[in-house]
Order: sequence, then structure tokens, then C-alpha cells
Amino acid sequence: MNQPEAGILDCIGSTPLVALRSAVPAHDARILLKLESQNPTGSMKDRMALAMIQAAEADGRLPARGPVVEYTGGSTGVSLAFVCAVKRHPLHIVSSDAFAREKLDQMRIYGASLEIIHSETGGMTEKLMREMIAAARAVTERTGAFWTDQMNNTAPLIDYHRMAEEIFAQTNGAIDGFVQSVGTSASLRGIGEALRERRPQIKIVAVEPAESAVLSGGAPGSHHIEGIGVGFVVPLWRRDLVDSIERVSTEEATAMAFRLAREEGLFAGISTGANVVAALRLAARLGPRATVVTVLCDSGMKYLKTYGAKLPLV
Repeated sequence: MNQPEAGILDCIGSTPLVALRSAVPAHDARILLKLESQNPTGSMKDRMALAMIQAAEADGRLPARGPVVEYTGGSTGVSLAFVCAVKRHPLHIVSSDAFAREKLDQMRIYGASLEIIHSETGGMTEKLMREMIAAARAVTERTGAFWTDQMNNTAPLIDYHRMAEEIFAQTNGAIDGFVQSVGTSASLRGIGEALRERRPQIKIVAVEPAESAVLSGGAPGSHHIEGIGVGFVVPLWRRDLVDSIERVSTEEATAMAFRLAREEGLFAGISTGANVVAALRLAARLGPRATVVTVLCDSGMKYLKTYGAKLPLV
């Protein structure tokens, strides 16, 4: 009997784990990156988007071809637009001109309608995020559409538990540290919970923008690391789960993203640069016999104009 053909949504997950070769000093722990750019839209948020939509369909909150609303800094919006296109759900996205134009264009290509909120600073701030949330709430109240509300949605935690199982299997259980940046905190929490259950001694490190280090007690501010650092403590955040919080500046994260492309052949977004900066700090502390895993969150193809503006003239 022939097996049914896989659809595009079946291609989410089961991504490879690759080792950094050049960027890690010789006497530090090895660092492995979960290559989430291999998901269909080039982002780990494909997992989150599918989980939120499937959960709402399963419990009746989202009927067939029913409309969906979300606020997003970019990658979640692209992933939701992709999933909603496949499942025929009309999608209204609230986003901002603070985020990469490539992501906004990709959402439109998938068929989403966009409402753009202007950023007064040109970057991500607490004020901007709260304005986006309020706008999404207003659309929901006006239209009756299903609001995925990613900051408060726990559906992705189960899928991130599955991602942790992938990591554990790929490392044969030999994992001593896990590092992940914090946006909604769903990925850090979901992966961290499952890894700690399997390996209680693992060191779990959260990453946030140095310019808006609210998780570690700092003041909110403007930064340009898309997808993380919303300027307030998010509902899914679990401080008891993490061993430490690393502050990484936009400048450090961007420089590392360029290094990954030029030294490792890994073309990734700026949040991945922040992850690797923090992972290198942990690798130095743990030493050469340890293994640290972090996440390549999304493809650098989503930031071509942003990166192009930062390239030196030659």
C-alpha cells in the first residue's frame, strides 16, 4: 500500500544539529546549533504557528476557514501567514516599520493583511509592543476573529518539548548547557523544561538585549534584535528554570551574525548572533569536555536589506 504523500506542514521540525568549527576557542566547550532555518519559512516560529492554529482548531475556537489575528515583530507573522495560507484561514497581522521589510513582504505574499504601527525610535520598545497588542485586541473585538495572542498562548510549549526531544536524541543525551534568547519565552521554557527533566544538571541560559535587559532587572529600552526583548516580563517567563541571564547588545549580536556567515557558512538572523555570543560565554565557563546547544532561530535571508546597509563599502 502506498504511503500518503507528505504536505508542506509535515516538513516542520526534525531540523539538523550542526557544530561550530571556527568561532569556538580550542579549550572551550563545543557548541552545536539547532538549524531552524531548515523549516519551510526559514524560522523556528513555524513550530509555534502550527501549534497555535492546530490547538484552536481542535478545541473549536477556530472554525474551518475562520479568521485569525496576531501582533508580531516578524517571524511569527510569516509563520502564521504560511500556516494560515495552507489551512485557508484569513489572517490579519499587526506589525511595525521597526522590523525587517523582507518579513512584512513575505507575510503579504502568503496572503496576510497587515496593519503597520510606526516606531518612534525605529527599534523595538515596550511602548511599541503594547500598542501592537492593543491594536490586535481591537481587531479581535471588532471582528470576532480568533486571536492567537502569542505572549499568552501555551500551545507551543508541547511542540517545543518535542524540539527538546530532537536535541536530546541528536546529542545522545550528552548536553551540558542550553542557550536561547527570550521573546515570548515559549521556546526557552518548552525546550528548557524538557531538557531539565531528562538531564537535571543542565545549565539553562536566557538571552536578552543589553539595551532592554528587563529580565535581569534593567530598564526597558530600544534595540534592534528582532524577535526578542519586548520590554517587559512576558507571562510565559519562568525565572526558576534558568541558571543565568546573559545581556547581549545589538552591536555584539550583529557582529556575531556576520562572523557566522563568513567563518562558519551559517547565514542567520541577529537573534542567532545573540544566542551564539551567550553560548560562547557559557562554553568558556564549562570547559572543553562539555557540550552547549543553542538555536539558529531563522535564516539571514529575512534580513538582506538590514545586513546590506551594514556592509562596508569596498
